[in-house]
Amino acid sequence: MAPNDGPSRLHGLHGKKLIYFTTVFVSLGVFLFGYDQGVMSGIITGTYFKDYFNHPSAAEIGTMVAILEIGAFISSLMVGKVGDIIGRRKTIMYGSIIFVVGGALQSFSNGMPMMMLGRIIAGFGVGMLSTIVPVYQSEISPPHNRGKLACIEFSGNIAGYATSVWVDYFCSYIKSDYSWRIPLFMQVFMGSLLAVGSLLILESPRWLLDNDHDEEGIVVIANLYGKGDIHNQKARDEYREIKMNVLLGRQEGERSYSDMFTRYRKRVFIAMSAQALAQLNGINVISYYAPLVFESAGWRGRQAILMTGINGITYLLATIPPWYVVDKWGRRPILLSGAVTMMLSLSAIAYFIFLDVNLTPTMTVVFVMIYNAAFGASWGPIPWLYPPEILPLSIRAKGASLSTATNWAFNWLVGELTPILQEWIQWRLYLLHAFFCAVSFVVVWFIYPETANVRLEDMNSLFGDATSVMPTPETLAEAESLFGSQRSPVPSLNIGAGQSGITADHAIPGLDIDPPGQVSNDAINRGSATVRPAVDRTHSSGSRQEGLGGWISNMVGRNRGNSDEAKGDYSRVGQDDRE
Repeated sequence: MAPNDGPSRLHGLHGKKLIYFTTVFVSLGVFLFGYDQGVMSGIITGTYFKDYFNHPSAAEIGTMVAILEIGAFISSLMVGKVGDIIGRRKTIMYGSIIFVVGGALQSFSNGMPMMMLGRIIAGFGVGMLSTIVPVYQSEISPPHNRGKLACIEFSGNIAGYATSVWVDYFCSYIKSDYSWRIPLFMQVFMGSLLAVGSLLILESPRWLLDNDHDEEGIVVIANLYGKGDIHNQKARDEYREIKMNVLLGRQEGERSYSDMFTRYRKRVFIAMSAQALAQLNGINVISYYAPLVFESAGWRGRQAILMTGINGITYLLATIPPWYVVDKWGRRPILLSGAVTMMLSLSAIAYFIFLDVNLTPTMTVVFVMIYNAAFGASWGPIPWLYPPEILPLSIRAKGASLSTATNWAFNWLVGELTPILQEWIQWRLYLLHAFFCAVSFVVVWFIYPETANVRLEDMNSLFGDATSVMPTPETLAEAESLFGSQRSPVPSLNIGAGQSGITADHAIPGLDIDPPGQVSNDAINRGSATVRPAVDRTHSSGSRQEGLGGWISNMVGRNRGNSDEAKGDYSRVGQDDRE
């Protein structure tokens, strides 16, 4: 397991190169979701599609488009448990296989029932991928560029959307049913590519350690953070912190959904509300029905698809700036500015459609592009970043599944109602979504904390719900050193069992197992450089208010800068971004 050992790397990649390679590759998972969003928007306006399906009504189109969300909603609720059992990598593989089956049924559809079946099966795959890929991404990313990598992943989603729109545009020149079958078949090709590639990517190190695959876990950690060398100090420190967090979580027992809502209710609320508000802010009015939006503004037929394609390019370009600012500016400023810009853009769209003057088609395109750019730079990536990074490992997959299920539930609601509301209330629909943009601003301002540059293992301190378990310095067996035997780096470590005279330092040299915010006297006397106590941002127990009212009061006070929590002075983990 020397640094140049073949098995300790992935085809010679390690550190920054390996992280970026993995990020780009798993982005295919969200690419598929984005592609599906756009591909239907161009197909449903096509002449051959309408003729083949006997000119479906607005309600039938809405159901056909939105039924995918039903499948995604169901699978996203189940995948939390599945991802914990079989691992992140296998979940990605199975999700992509299911998506391929659904895409094939849509491509060779012989009627509306088969199309509906293919859509809902593809939804099962999309639900699995959209839940597990962000979790996987957060678990392999170092804290100082976790936001950047999540934003790169989201760019994959929008790249899929933009690609599908241009595929629709060029296929619109085909004078047969292949004009809609070819765009749908592209899903099969890309899903197959992800399924095969999932055999090559690394498993999440946090899942490996949580399931006692410690030898594999330390090798993966060394690949990601230690130049491929398991003796690298950064890799050892990262291993200790993750494993200790896992062991403390085990002492508290299995985390049920009811317990999750009780103890981590603020985190779960943020995870679910971020996804709900992202949909209520109106993105699917544009993503799924952009050609219909442009047609209502005066563009017709292929011109509407062309405008959608140009909009897709600006949408994709807008997702790039967050790569460079999300970890510098933070999550909150991006969400707040995005909400304001989207509210103004949607209001302008409603105004010009209401006026119905010569400038209406042009101004509608302009403000749709501004809206998409604002969403792509703010409420597009951040709601996928927040949930897996704020949820503790013990409930991360479950909480992310609830968050993603919320996304699909509201995704379905908006997708189902949009064509109907466009007929009923017309331009007022955009004012409705502008109102939810204003609501988003208020919710973020008063409730959402800043999580930039905070380690996943330090989120307990940020939210003030750190573990109540007090670890003891006892283990079941003594190891000579961290990697001094053929056994697991933490052999049968049980910090709750008693065996006097055997301390944690014997099992893992330099490990501090004091609860967050405390440092043992022994650690102080040793002056160990490896001991890094968690940063406690919570108020003293006497100053915190209880109940819903007290919680809101505490949140308002923190976001106004009355607490140390607002300072965001967490130090970065010791990793050089150049490695």
